[in-house]
Amino acid sequence: MIDSVVTSRAAGLSTLEIDTDKSRLDLAMVHDFLTNHSHWARGIPLALVERAIAHSLCFGLYRDGAQIGFARVVSDEATFAYLADVFVIAEERNAGLGQWLVDTILADLRLAGLRRWLLGTRDAQSLYRRCGFADPPAGFSFMERVDRAAYAAAPAAGCKTAVPA
Repeated sequence: MIDSVVTSRAAGLSTLEIDTDKSRLDLAMVHDFLTNHSHWARGIPLALVERAIAHSLCFGLYRDGAQIGFARVVSDEATFAYLADVFVIAEERNAGLGQWLVDTILADLRLAGLRRWLLGTRDAQSLYRRCGFADPPAGFSFMERVDRAAYAAAPAAGCKTAVPA
């Protein structure tokens, strides 16, 4: 069995770990944070969180076995990655854990050599700049297509939708 703990460190009498084992994730905690405490995924159904996790490379942040943070990466593992849903719970912020989490993700060998990393942030630019992210160059713009009603319309069971042939 491959050890899924990517890195760990002592913090006083506690042990901090970053782990990629999806079965270790506290889905209720991740869902609660995203749906009730984030500005980017407010109201997201649990089934969609489960589906997103299933199709992403996930990183859980733990203190003494209890989950205190999370991030996921959507990538082709060759050229591109999108960093999403990065958070550390409020009680654990301002201790460098968010930067440790992002730096650990950026160093993951499965994501080595990617040409482009993207993320969206409303208020954490300074964190991401410390991790090597920058504003896109002048003349380069990102576009988006947003369905503001998507969470309300998501199927409740399994989030399986028919794909037209």
